Amino acid sequence: MRVKLKREHPGAIQAHGEATYPNECCGLMLGRLVQGDKHILELLPAENARKESDRHNRFLISPRTMFEAEKRARENGMDVLGFYHSHPNAEARPSRFDLDHAWPFYSYLIVSVSQGRAGAMTCWRLADDRSRFSPEEIEAG
Repeated sequence: MRVKLKREHPGAIQAHGEATYPNECCGLMLGRLVQGDKHILELLPAENARKESDRHNRFLISPRTMFEAEKRARENGMDVLGFYHSHPNAEARPSRFDLDHAWPFYSYLIVSVSQGRAGAMTCWRLADDRSRFSPEEIEAG
């Protein structure tokens, strides 16, 4: 399975990560599932709803934001296909916390932001048994 982003999406995610550094950014990815590939048509940046002291290494998308994203997607013939977030001063790999709080099916795109500069970007999908993440290919263009 591939996650197909629009050409402008990687830069927008990186800019969001840099703007919120040293805290984690977060957002939703809306689009359509086409022959097993996730075509991301829209990014919805979200406010990190974690308490201030936890935002440097945790993110939370509020239930209200999730509801609004689901509604927007449905109204436009799309689905919420995944989420993105940043890892300030850490690798673009899922943490144990990410594993414990993820849901199967969704794509989890992570961008590393080191010293305020965005770097590597990876994408992951949680196994149906919730035991591990598997990498997903990112295609932009």
